[in-house]
Amino acid sequence: MAVFEVSEWSLIQVSFFCFTMGKEGNMSQQTNYIRYSVITEKNPREIVMLRGSGCRFKRCRFCDYHLDSSKNEEENYELNREVLKKVTGQYGSLEVINSGSFLELDEKTMAEIESTCQKKGIHTLRFEVHWMYRAHVEKWRRHFKELGITLKIKMGVETFDETFRREIFDKGMEGATPEEIATVADEVCLLFGIHGQTKESMSFDVETGLTYFERICINIMVENTTEIHPDADVIRCFRETIYPKYKDDVRVDILMENTDFGVGGVEEGAREE
Repeated sequence: MAVFEVSEWSLIQVSFFCFTMGKEGNMSQQTNYIRYSVITEKNPREIVMLRGSGCRFKRCRFCDYHLDSSKNEEENYELNREVLKKVTGQYGSLEVINSGSFLELDEKTMAEIESTCQKKGIHTLRFEVHWMYRAHVEKWRRHFKELGITLKIKMGVETFDETFRREIFDKGMEGATPEEIATVADEVCLLFGIHGQTKESMSFDVETGLTYFERICINIMVENTTEIHPDADVIRCFRETIYPKYKDDVRVDILMENTDFGVGGVEEGAREE
């Protein structure tokens, strides 16, 4: 069992979304990813990284996470079933991430998640979802509530600066206000370390997130295969001014690296030639 301990620079919470693969992270060229881990601090839970059909939005300029996907539903299910077998229920809380929104997982995998939660005594389940699926969330909340499971929804908003979110990130959330997003999402992910961000803009995003949502996850941009690159000066500003203020806040989780959850890395010796 992989138990992931949180370091000073690696407070936990994923995001999906907002979860970008590293510069070696063309997932279609790798195999045997670490797909199960245990998060032990701040918000203890188990986490699984499953494989779906791929993000249908696929426009976010900073993200290549959708590369961990397959159109073969049966192969996805077989992989996901093996990953879910590792869940123990030790915290009664499970987070499920995949290559997009949870609604892009196949039906058999969704049934397996439900079965796992019931067998292992999971009372809190976290899914990620894109804004485009907002109309579908409530029925899933009701569905899991009937099973005695509280569904928490995470959404990658990246920033509350509407212009930056539209023109730099291309998130497909035009006009969405924090109030509107909060009717769908319980938690949000923010993405920092991009040219044009400042101490003031990052502080605004964090405080807005804490005002409207239960939890926030701050992700720091890393090199990947996209056109968006991390800005060392912005990251330095974050480390010196934002991180010290929020590092001990139980509602604020920070990923300095996108594998800080303990999932998403490649098992040693498992990389394809």
